[in-house]
Amino acid sequence: MRSLEKQIAKVVRYAAMNIAMEEEYHVKVTNDDVVEILGRPRLERDKYENNNVAGVVTGLAWTRVGGDILFIESILTKGKGTLTITGNLGKVMKESSTIAMEYIKSNADEFGINPEVFDKYNVHIHVPEGATPKDGPSAGVTMLTSLVSLFTQKKIKKSIAMTGEITLRGKVLPVGGIKEKILAAKRAKIKEILLCEDNRRDIEEIKPEYLKGLTFHYVSDMKDVIKFAVTDKKVENAKKL
Repeated sequence: MRSLEKQIAKVVRYAAMNIAMEEEYHVKVTNDDVVEILGRPRLERDKYENNNVAGVVTGLAWTRVGGDILFIESILTKGKGTLTITGNLGKVMKESSTIAMEYIKSNADEFGINPEVFDKYNVHIHVPEGATPKDGPSAGVTMLTSLVSLFTQKKIKKSIAMTGEITLRGKVLPVGGIKEKILAAKRAKIKEILLCEDNRRDIEEIKPEYLKGLTFHYVSDMKDVIKFAVTDKKVENAKKL
């Protein structure tokens, strides 16, 4: 974060110098100006990944410097049903993964999951960029979707991202930072966004021109999340569980 703040300060100083020296300058700092001053970006963080692998889902997150996308990954290994969570996650985010797992276990029949797999396989959930601390409840629906995809070996809908808190009763709750998350989704070329019904008012406050190219799915229940996000098509090289 400090590195980004230094870069922003550098751009501001550059503009101030031009004003002080009465040199010609742009009133509005453009993308080309930023590249000229700071150089080309080295990383492509806001990039959507394909849906060919079970358990990989795109989520939307809020940070101090704006919205961002994050990926939830989950895998199965033969074992005794343990749950491992990595990625420098805080307490609330870890609790979301536990809620998602227990909800799936209690509704396994509805999702077409054989309950025996819970005792025969270990589950590992990971959120990449482990050097960056992450916390908050908004990844709940993403973790739920990741686990259902993993246990059913079904594809996630293409170009979809999501955000929302979940409860043990199966409810989806609203979260904050919606405007920033929408911008992150557009940068990543996301086409569809899934979020809580109560967040509809946040979308209605955004100018329509900023929402072009996006389709929103509003949900109130975790079963609706799976209905919208998980397809009936198996992933490539699907495991037989």
